[in-house]
Amino acid sequence: MQSIQLYIEGQRVDMFKDESVNITQSIKNVKDVAKIFTEFTKTFTLPASKTNNKIFKHYYNFDIIGGFDARTKKDATLELNYLPFKKGKIKLEGVDLQNRKPKSYRITFFGNTVTLKDLLGEDKLNALTELNTLNETFSPSSIETALQRNPSTNDVVVPIITHTKRLFYDSGDNTPNTGNLFNHTGGGSHNHGLAWNELKYALRIHKIIEAIEDRYGITFSTDFFNTSNDSYYDLFMWLHRKKGIVSSGGQTDQFVNLIDGWTVGFGTTTPSSASPVSRMTTTSSLQLISSDSPTILSLLLTRASSNPYDISISRGSTEVYSESNITSTSKNIDISSEMVNFASYTVTITYTSSFSFTDVKWTTQYSTPSGTVTTTHSTGSYIAPANFEFVISEQIPEIKVIDFLTGIFKMFNLVAFVEDGGTIYIDTLDNFYTNKKSISTAYDISEFVDVKSSQVNTSLPYREVSFGYEDTKTFLAATHNQLFNQEWGKTNYTKTDDDGNVVDGSLYSVIAPFGHPKYERLIDLDNEVQTDIQWGYSVDDNRESYIGKPLLFYPVYTNPSEVISFIDFVNPDGTYGTHSSISGSVNMPSNSVSFSSGTSTANINFKLEKNEYTGDSAFTGTLFQNYHTNYITNVFDTKNRLTKVKAYLPLKILLNFTLADRFDINGKRYKINSIDTNLATGESNIELLNEL
Repeated sequence: MQSIQLYIEGQRVDMFKDESVNITQSIKNVKDVAKIFTEFTKTFTLPASKTNNKIFKHYYNFDIIGGFDARTKKDATLELNYLPFKKGKIKLEGVDLQNRKPKSYRITFFGNTVTLKDLLGEDKLNALTELNTLNETFSPSSIETALQRNPSTNDVVVPIITHTKRLFYDSGDNTPNTGNLFNHTGGGSHNHGLAWNELKYALRIHKIIEAIEDRYGITFSTDFFNTSNDSYYDLFMWLHRKKGIVSSGGQTDQFVNLIDGWTVGFGTTTPSSASPVSRMTTTSSLQLISSDSPTILSLLLTRASSNPYDISISRGSTEVYSESNITSTSKNIDISSEMVNFASYTVTITYTSSFSFTDVKWTTQYSTPSGTVTTTHSTGSYIAPANFEFVISEQIPEIKVIDFLTGIFKMFNLVAFVEDGGTIYIDTLDNFYTNKKSISTAYDISEFVDVKSSQVNTSLPYREVSFGYEDTKTFLAATHNQLFNQEWGKTNYTKTDDDGNVVDGSLYSVIAPFGHPKYERLIDLDNEVQTDIQWGYSVDDNRESYIGKPLLFYPVYTNPSEVISFIDFVNPDGTYGTHSSISGSVNMPSNSVSFSSGTSTANINFKLEKNEYTGDSAFTGTLFQNYHTNYITNVFDTKNRLTKVKAYLPLKILLNFTLADRFDINGKRYKINSIDTNLATGESNIELLNEL
């Protein structure tokens, strides 16, 4: 028998002597190939001792003010025989009473990785206001510049993806107000081409990962999330939150701007000897940083003019105040009722013409044990500019942060766990097994296995596993689905026996929560010669503007031989005004990292498809081939088995093995599929996949 020690927020708790504590560990369970692993225990009980009553603050007594908050998980550590075993969180499930007196507390221990979901909660990507340091101006010149901006050195670009207008190339057509990209020269009206307001910005997803780290105070390892990993680092998200033109309303007759005139830092605090109670984490984001009692949070806007404007104040991704048509020269907004300790606040204004504030000032006030403390942050003179600011947090697609991360995990078959230093290890499953621990690191557990009972089962309970995207409904992808009766980019993996019969089992789908369009390389309709231009079309099969799921793509920076007609002025009625010409490299959307398979075959199709640009099948580096095939083909292999054994593992193994290690039994080597261990007895029920 081993003794178990549990510490909650550094305090050791009393435990029942005969309490059974089971912990289940699995990095990638063959029975659920899409799930990110976590560790957990079954709910177990602690005695309602004097020590535990103090730790849980007599939770059974709801009259106690400031008692134990069971709504949140608490830091915890498990030890075996006073040696470190696992760090994680505990959650208090409830208290059992006997004769109206507390008898025991019911708790559950969770491994560290599960806390990532708790930390991110229901937040969506628009909560990542840290991204607003990358805001752009939405104007013809800014869009044109970003269209020709090299993505290898820039995190925000514009791809040739239109939200409404159909693009084509016809050197023999001069019809105005069309999406004909041919650049006519000479006299006459040539107002057709790529309209600037048909385009939207795109953001490198690595910046989203960095913003998640900054927002939630976490650190991901660079094993996969690194700048040398082209398949990941070159991937961008199209900033397409609403159908059609970029807008928060009128688009061309309204300007929408995030006020960003504050100085990063702690502002001015009175009394001067006190610690600040708020800070500007960016030039636009105010964060409350005191744990004392909040009393006042207000915003004062002062100006000389009376130009009308609308205002919106958000706490994270939640709007907490809005008001329209403000014409007063002095406006004080009290949102004290919306104060949440350690929350962040931003201010967005909407207006029709430029004007200036003499000052925009945040005031935060807290009651502390030593008295009232006030911190202020002033912009000084601040100009509301006469342009449309493309605020990334307001234009980024609507998806939960945890769902975004899960989608990336599903695409690239990633695994995660928290390392001893607190860093969250992220890498592909293949790399985890080969790089995290040497494949030669194995523990011979033969002598600890209970030979009286074991099982050898079929390894996979499925006859077919499919990998695809949630949304393939944009026009060209939907057309592909209809023509070929096969979803664009989706693959189905099946296994047959020696006679060609499909093996038994159920169907299992791994679906990434993103949109997956098909792109088109244009042909000159006048002479049927292929151009060098590829584009994307974000409409549905009825040719109506389509929002869909978040769209991920690679911007391929290419210099076409054709000169592109660019419409830099669109009239209020939608007709095209002046046009200019674009020559040189532009960003073309792609599902492959490159337009040349000689440079890279990597792409974000799960299935090997004909490349939209080259028309060939040389881009063999699909997501399935590069990240999933080893694991799936191994578990489908006719030689593979899921072996179940019972073993009584000693501390020297329990305290040191990782899920990347192998177990040897009687000369045969196995990967660990899952292991459920009774920490008190060391009895472990282990599921193993034989090493092929």
